[in-house]
Amino acid sequence: MTHPNEVLTRIDLHSPIPEALTAEIERRLFFVSPEITGFEVTADGGEVRSVTLRSEQPLPHDALTEKVNSMVDNDVRKQWVTPAKAVWTSPHQRTPHQDLFELLARTGAVTEVGEGQVALAEPLLSLFTYFDRAVCDLLAEDHEVREYQYPTLIRTKALETAGYFKSFPQHLMFVTRLRNDLDVYRTFQKQQAVTGIDSTVLDSCGNVDYCLPPTMCYHTFNQYSNRTLEAGRLHVVTSRGKSFRFEAAYATSLERLWDFTIREMVFMGSREDVLDSRERFMRKVFAFVEELGLSGFCEVGNDPFFCGTDTSERIWSQRLMELKYELRLHVAPGRTIAVGSFNFHDDLFGKVFGIDHGTDGPTRSGCVGFGLERLVYAFLCQYGLDTAAWPTQVRTAVSGSRP
Repeated sequence: MTHPNEVLTRIDLHSPIPEALTAEIERRLFFVSPEITGFEVTADGGEVRSVTLRSEQPLPHDALTEKVNSMVDNDVRKQWVTPAKAVWTSPHQRTPHQDLFELLARTGAVTEVGEGQVALAEPLLSLFTYFDRAVCDLLAEDHEVREYQYPTLIRTKALETAGYFKSFPQHLMFVTRLRNDLDVYRTFQKQQAVTGIDSTVLDSCGNVDYCLPPTMCYHTFNQYSNRTLEAGRLHVVTSRGKSFRFEAAYATSLERLWDFTIREMVFMGSREDVLDSRERFMRKVFAFVEELGLSGFCEVGNDPFFCGTDTSERIWSQRLMELKYELRLHVAPGRTIAVGSFNFHDDLFGKVFGIDHGTDGPTRSGCVGFGLERLVYAFLCQYGLDTAAWPTQVRTAVSGSRP
């Protein structure tokens, strides 16, 4: 629905692209310009020929035409159109509850405290603990696991080494501070009292040696950098922590957050051991989801690479080689969210971080990550707030975890 004061700007594509690539356009449009407040992608006859951008003020048409077409031509057009490949589908079909987030807000279980930021209360806290413990227990059935609690901040150099700058510049968040200079502090205090905080404060800031982490595994690879791991065994590390990805636009719910929590498991070892462990753990998770009676599926996925010179090629390679699987659960009729991913990196991070596996050269690695807020939210969308309707093992675990 268009707001009466919104301005609409139609952007024609240089040439049409297949309608099947609509989602790849949509996941990038908000990053084209900060003035874009919404959009519609127009498809006709199986092809996308234009997009309509919404904004509060008129947009520079020629400049936006160049930027939108540059994004489409570089990141989307070259992608091969392939149907999503499902590797597992739940035998259960559930009808998700409508307007769940609004119900949670009315009961005080969630509170929006900022853009893409939500405070959680019961029953979400107990469910949060339950799902986190459950996936960790599944991992421990087959592996000797070492758990770490990492600091929130991660060195900017670690993300640069991992190639994050090239792959996902749209998600980066740098951390800085005022320079440790008495004159800087005094000037800041005087200006802030008069004008408040604005972007000019950055002129008084120091370095950007640290970032907010986009996920936990970069902490692990940075921690193990320049080491030689014992050969003949799989090294498994897990951690849980806050992760941050700037998404440019946030809807009211727990589906897409700026500040969220990931439980991550990292596998390091031989190629065969890493792939085998990923597969076995993935099947255990599917069985767990089925046991809970949840509705969803797992399919081959790809990361949201953006603005690189080889974006389309990397996306196609990820899909073709099945380097990434996404576990998706229903949160509304016909709509799912990814609550977990199962990834294989081959020797990418072993090479760049200098992690060797015995005398076999760079270690192979894989990781599994669960978005805990999303996992809890999907469960509640499917089962609602009436604990009597919850699966027995969840109800028992949650009631036992509350004081």
